[in-house]
Amino acid sequence: MTRTVVALDNDIKKWIDAKAAQDGVPMTEVVRRALQQYREHEEQSVERLLSATSGTWTAGDGLEYQQNLRDEWGQ
Repeated sequence: MTRTVVALDNDIKKWIDAKAAQDGVPMTEVVRRALQQYREHEEQSVERLLSATSGTWTAGDGLEYQQNLRDEWGQ
C-alpha cells in the first residue's frame, strides 16, 4: 500500500473523523472506501455512456466515413 499526504478542509476532516468513529474504523479506511466508491461510480459512468451510445451511428460504415474525412484533410 502506498502512503499519500492529502490536504483536507477542516470540515471534511471533522466529518471523516466522526464517520470513522461511528464505523469503528481508522480514518484512512473511510478515505479508502470513499475513493473506491468514487472510482466505481466513474467507471460505471463510462460504461453507461458507451452502452447508451453504442449503435447510434446509422449512416453506413463508421470507419469508412472517418477514413474519407481524414483523406479530405490531406488534400
